[in-house]
Amino acid sequence: MSRLEARQWLLASLMGFAACGGTVGCDGNRPPAGTAVSGISSFFQDPNPSTYQPLPGGVVLLTDATVLDGAGNRLNGVDVLLRDGKISEVAENLQVPESAVVVDASGRWVTPGIIDVHSHDGTYLLPLTSQDFAISDLSEISEPNAAEIWIEHGINAQDFAFRRALASGVTTLQVLPGSVPLIGGRSVVLKNVPATTVYGMKFPGAQQGVKMACGENPKSHFGESGDAPTSRMGEISLLREAFLKAQVYQQEWLAYWQHPAGVQPPERDLTLETLAGVLNGDFRVHVHCYKADDMAVILGVAREFGFRIDAFHHAVEAYKITGLLEDNQVCAAIWSDWWGYKLEATDAIRENAALLESAGVCTIMHSDSPVTGQRLNMEAAKSIGAGRRAGIEIAPEQAIRWLTSNPAITLGLEDQIGQVKVGLNADIVVWSGNPFSIYSHADQVFIDGALVFDRFDKSHQPVSDSELAFPITEVSP
Repeated sequence: MSRLEARQWLLASLMGFAACGGTVGCDGNRPPAGTAVSGISSFFQDPNPSTYQPLPGGVVLLTDATVLDGAGNRLNGVDVLLRDGKISEVAENLQVPESAVVVDASGRWVTPGIIDVHSHDGTYLLPLTSQDFAISDLSEISEPNAAEIWIEHGINAQDFAFRRALASGVTTLQVLPGSVPLIGGRSVVLKNVPATTVYGMKFPGAQQGVKMACGENPKSHFGESGDAPTSRMGEISLLREAFLKAQVYQQEWLAYWQHPAGVQPPERDLTLETLAGVLNGDFRVHVHCYKADDMAVILGVAREFGFRIDAFHHAVEAYKITGLLEDNQVCAAIWSDWWGYKLEATDAIRENAALLESAGVCTIMHSDSPVTGQRLNMEAAKSIGAGRRAGIEIAPEQAIRWLTSNPAITLGLEDQIGQVKVGLNADIVVWSGNPFSIYSHADQVFIDGALVFDRFDKSHQPVSDSELAFPITEVSP
């Protein structure tokens, strides 16, 4: 969007400013991507842009595969051509291009690369246990509002959890801050490629997300030390107060932007920059929230201040409010069967994903753990089984969307990844069989058309620096 278009959108928003309680975009609609509402460049310019460079991929032809395309289709016996980092053709009996590398995929399955929308890889390093939280870089827990935090500043790109996830077909990850603060800060979207620093992994052009939390985590952590919040009511009051301040900050920058001549700009505030960015629609909003009533309350806060929630994470009671989630077009990013380990999880059920899918809710499998992040296809498989036992049949071509196209939509990257579709990035996994079988492996993994993992070729099994002193055993075919 040009600056002129942004100004036009801004003026249109301001015309309705008073009518909706002083909130830009109070109807809940996301402004056009890149809309410069505040006029402060730091909302929209990344001081540490991606340095990612795709590996050379050449031309690769996958032949005679069973393809789950991520759009709800199962294609039997088709070929997939990868060229110049993109998916070039998907059809039967393609001619072999000159100089193409041919991969016989007969008897094997091909899917888009798996996308993990809730990863802590690089921050909560393996083999840490829950007792090692204090030495992780998962959260800034000095105050309940840590909106100024950028999780990318704490990521260790050498964490071998990235490599383990890659070997399980994960090609894209969103690394989120932890869930102790009410507002944990900004996320980062990464390509799962070997790199020395996080900047070599950053997905070029991907929007940052903002992590928020509700329920037990914030009130228990801060309440135990006598600080606010000590209750769910206190959490909501602090959230509302924070966004009220962000509105004022936003208005100050609006006024300066309209009449900058001879006027000093407002003093920058990193916390309020992030929250004003949420109001502007510049960040994707991800909320750690377990219980149905908590999710309903947070949606009320979003309506009050005119921002959109893109996904509730964990959402173990999402099956109770399918209509509310569908009406608000909010995705539920969930586990298959995490239950009972805290009060909020006592009403978790294994049929959650199947019930959400059957109700038309955008459903996603996420990890929240470097261990689960290596088995996201099995998380989906367990949910398929739970649905079947409840009389809800979920076909593989439906379930693959939980790992691919639905998370791509939530991240705003559906025009680049998430489907086996001509023109999209060639992020592809070749599986030894049905990816929802416990007996299947990710045989080959391609990112932007380049082979980055091969189960049969040790030269394509990346090893991080942290593993050099502790060699892993050879991957068995």
